[in-house]
Amino acid sequence: MTTPLNERRIANAIRVLAMDAVQKANSGHPGAPMGMADIADVVWREFMNHNPTNPNWANRDRFVLSNGHGSMLQYALLHLTGYDLSIEDLKAFRQLHSKTPGHPELGYAPGIETTTGPLGQGIANAVGFALAEKTLAAQFNKDDIQVVDHFTYCFLGDGCLMEGVSHEACSLAGTLGLGKLIAYYDDNGISIDGEVEGWFSDDTEQRFLAYGWQVIKVDGHDADAIRQATLEAKAETAKPTIIICKTVIGLGSPNKQGKEDSHGAPLGHDEIVLTREALGWTDEAFVIPEDVYAAWDAKAKGAESEAAWNETFAAYAAKYPTEAAEFKRRLSGELPADFVAKADAYIAEVNAKAETIATRKASQNALQALVPLLPEVLGGSADLAGSNLTLWKGAQGVQDNPAGNYVHYGVREFGMTAIANGVALHGGFIPYVATFLMFMEYARNAVRMSALMKQRVIHVYTHDSIGLGEDGPTHQPVEQIASLRGTPNLNTWRPCDTVEAAISWKSALTRAEGPTALIFSRQNLPFQTRTQAQIENAAKGGYVLAEEKGELKAIIIATGSEVSLAMEAYAQLEGVRVVSMPCAEEFMKQDAAYREAVLPSNIRARVAVEAAHVDYWWKFVGLDGRVIGMTTYGESAPAKDLFQFFGITTEAVVAAVKEITA
Repeated sequence: MTTPLNERRIANAIRVLAMDAVQKANSGHPGAPMGMADIADVVWREFMNHNPTNPNWANRDRFVLSNGHGSMLQYALLHLTGYDLSIEDLKAFRQLHSKTPGHPELGYAPGIETTTGPLGQGIANAVGFALAEKTLAAQFNKDDIQVVDHFTYCFLGDGCLMEGVSHEACSLAGTLGLGKLIAYYDDNGISIDGEVEGWFSDDTEQRFLAYGWQVIKVDGHDADAIRQATLEAKAETAKPTIIICKTVIGLGSPNKQGKEDSHGAPLGHDEIVLTREALGWTDEAFVIPEDVYAAWDAKAKGAESEAAWNETFAAYAAKYPTEAAEFKRRLSGELPADFVAKADAYIAEVNAKAETIATRKASQNALQALVPLLPEVLGGSADLAGSNLTLWKGAQGVQDNPAGNYVHYGVREFGMTAIANGVALHGGFIPYVATFLMFMEYARNAVRMSALMKQRVIHVYTHDSIGLGEDGPTHQPVEQIASLRGTPNLNTWRPCDTVEAAISWKSALTRAEGPTALIFSRQNLPFQTRTQAQIENAAKGGYVLAEEKGELKAIIIATGSEVSLAMEAYAQLEGVRVVSMPCAEEFMKQDAAYREAVLPSNIRARVAVEAAHVDYWWKFVGLDGRVIGMTTYGESAPAKDLFQFFGITTEAVVAAVKEITA
């Protein structure tokens, strides 16, 4: 190794902070931070272009710690380089309401770009960051002035590479030629269960070469080698780069380095004493010498970098004022001032047409009308664009045109969704991604992460029930809608016709505080006649679609394709109202008076009908009510036969209402 002693001492600041914080919390993972400290030293002090005093500077490099269990590595870096993360915050590691939770969490500490917990999703997010940077650069940069020009650096470990989502994301990154993505693989050969060679024998170098990446192998404790590798990575603009860094987990711990003992548990007081001696570190716990702080401090350099970029952007704004204004608007997350009015006008047009079509087709029509108003929309589908109907006339694939607005993700539902999270986190885009509702299951954890981080990601799911028919139970979703509705921060829309489909798209595009799932049918659904007041109330998630004839005795609640069944039953009954509830989450956000007006609490005779799992609806109908839906998996048959076989019919709704009102 050629690392000079003083540089190793600078890197050792990470090691001691990590072991001290984990020891104080009596919980955590000291091994990865100690093993990757030399890599972090080079990357953060020499290559990372960032400003600790303005963590949201638009042209900053992005950093993702995909092996997020090693969070003390990132917290130490943020503290040492000058972010608003104090030594007291490090002492509060893993404690309630601290800025330093067990895994990096978006919004807790400045400088955290994404929540990385489930292994593999961090590298997928990083692919999304790099995709967003490349596309935004192609859309805004000019030959004479570049305002988007930054790298995405990602640290990852064995666990990330074992998770299948890393294959999905990294394969696509190579195909798209994301040259500003640089990944550092902490190749320490250890996971919680011990030496990984017994269960992870992949040739990582050949794997990434096959993806189309540049691959460089180095000693992860040799600063000169890491430096040279990073320079080579930055010089390669046509391919992403993975730098395979051979490291020793827990480096510095005499008895636990290189062993699983240092992976996921405190080193222990006695071992920390020995480690300090081995590192030549004489300071007490949580004490960093001033010369080490000075070596790490990035505030002046960061302010300089941002100031230089501000000058560049000022020149850009002077020469290209329209583009500059649009760039600022998109980075702010604000929609064009006239978007809502234009969306409302489109909804009125849809209402006037009164078409009976599948809601997946209604969704495509909405895309055709609304996306041209929003250049920040970056769509995509997991190989099902022709079935999801997510392509529109102005869609251009980024594979052929880097300034495009559509990504052909291939059969990669999980990777697609995690990449979209990274795109949203980067800023400047509203991503939507699509697949069949059944295959949401493959993407489930990434959907959860977009909800956890409250990102404006739009999840489009078609073929929404047994109504897709002949493909059978493997493709017919039953429990998926309930799973989505049970996800905090996620709005789930299941519209019943063209008008509700248009309203759901408007809601998803204007909702800045979280993701939306839009669930559309394969089969045609009849248009429902509404007043203007009902159209406005539909945006509230639940509303009275059909008023009762005479005294109100019972309420039928329905969504999607089953609204037409409810309306057919309504025609045969007296004293019944039909409530369409395309988005229960949005309905529950309305004030109590509105909810009471739609679902009067004194009317206990309630029937819910939906071709999905029945359990979700009991909270709306009560134990005295009835739910008509699915309690088993589907079958392979035409849709009409399936609805009859499973008893999701007009006759069943009528019978249920008569039974509870008898």
